[in-house]
Amino acid sequence: MLVGRATRVQRILMALPKRYETVARFGAISSTGDPEGEIILTGVVPVGALGLPTGKLAQRPPAYSAVKIGGQRAYALARAGIAVEIPEREIEVYEFSELWAREDRRAFVIRCSAGTYIRSLVMELGDAYCEALRRTHIGEFAVADADPERIVPLNDALAFLPRVELADDEATRATHGSAVSAHDGYGRQNSHQFVRLVDADGLIALAEPREDGTLKPVIGFRG
Repeated sequence: MLVGRATRVQRILMALPKRYETVARFGAISSTGDPEGEIILTGVVPVGALGLPTGKLAQRPPAYSAVKIGGQRAYALARAGIAVEIPEREIEVYEFSELWAREDRRAFVIRCSAGTYIRSLVMELGDAYCEALRRTHIGEFAVADADPERIVPLNDALAFLPRVELADDEATRATHGSAVSAHDGYGRQNSHQFVRLVDADGLIALAEPREDGTLKPVIGFRG
C-alpha cells in the first residue's frame, strides 16, 4: 500500500514544470538527438543570436523516446528499425535563454511544462544535438537543495499544493474516500490538479477537484 501511494505521489510530482540546463553542439546531427546516436558532421554552425521559442508549442517527441506507440516504447521500435509516426503534443516553454556560446557549443536554460523533450527543442534550432543535459528543478524542488540525510515530512513536501482544512465530519468522510465540499473557492476555479485535505491531525489525502465543485480523495494517507 505504501509503495502504491509513493508511486502515485511521484507521478504528481513528475507532472510539475521542469527546469533544465543543456549544452548543444552545432554543426552536427544525431540520430537520437544526443551523443549516444549516430553522429553526422555538417559543419553548419549558426552565427549571432538564435530564435529561441517560448510559449505554447506543438512538439513531436523524438523517435528515441519513451512514448508508447501501440503499447511499445518508441525507442524500442526505433532500435528494431521500425519507423513510427509519433503524434505531436502541446507543450509550453516558459523560458529559453542562452547562458554562453563558445565555437560550436552553446549552453541554455529551459523552463518548461512536463512532457517537453529538450532534445527536440535543441534539434529544431538547426544542425544540432543535445550534448549534455541536466534537470535542475522539478516544480519548487531544486537539485541544489537535495540532501540524502534530510527527510522532509510529506505534508511539507506537498506544500506547493493548495491546502483545504476540513472539520470533523468532512475529515472522517475524506478518510473513507468520500467526496467533500470545496472550501475557500477551490474546485473548478482551482488551477492545480490536486489539493491537500488536512485536519487538526495533519494530512488526510490528496484530492482532485470535480466539475460539481466537490473534492474527491484520490490518494489517502490514513486507514
